[in-house]
Amino acid sequence: MEHCRQQNTPPSPDQNATPPTQYPCAACKSLRRRCSDKCVLAPYFPSSEPLRFNIVHKVYGASNIIRRLQELPEHQRSDAMKSMVYEAAARIRDPVYGCAGTVTLLQQQILGLQEELAKAQAEILNMQCQIANLVSLIWMEMFPSQEQETISVSGLQQDIIHMPEKQPLDDSDTTNGSLEPLCTHEKAMGI
Repeated sequence: MEHCRQQNTPPSPDQNATPPTQYPCAACKSLRRRCSDKCVLAPYFPSSEPLRFNIVHKVYGASNIIRRLQELPEHQRSDAMKSMVYEAAARIRDPVYGCAGTVTLLQQQILGLQEELAKAQAEILNMQCQIANLVSLIWMEMFPSQEQETISVSGLQQDIIHMPEKQPLDDSDTTNGSLEPLCTHEKAMGI
């Protein structure tokens, strides 16, 4: 009787445990082969990203991808796969130049932006020089007979007028000396 009871009892979960269902990686699925636990490509091409493997496979081929991965130490493989995916996508977009075309385009954009920056900085310097010249002219018109001292403020030369404490303003002084530009940065930069 005990024998019958033992047969009628449901099996314990440990006895009939089935291994968890493992989906093949995108590489094995694309190549129509069985994906093992030791699949070299599985960590880099999950089953949710089949296009990623197809792009790399189209440019490099499966055997070259596997060979390159096996040649690298474990800690470099992830970066190598990211690089291969990027390079393959660039090669598909631009079959002639690939990544080199993208790099060249980015370098041209950098040069263009550097030129724009240099022009903007030159305009700022020019405006600062004009402001300094205007301030100097205003001071010279307001106090024509005063002593002047040139100082440098934030890279620009500006005139400071010192007024003697007891000297009255002289309206009879009408000398119109030529004023040379105080800012010589414009001449130096060719602006």
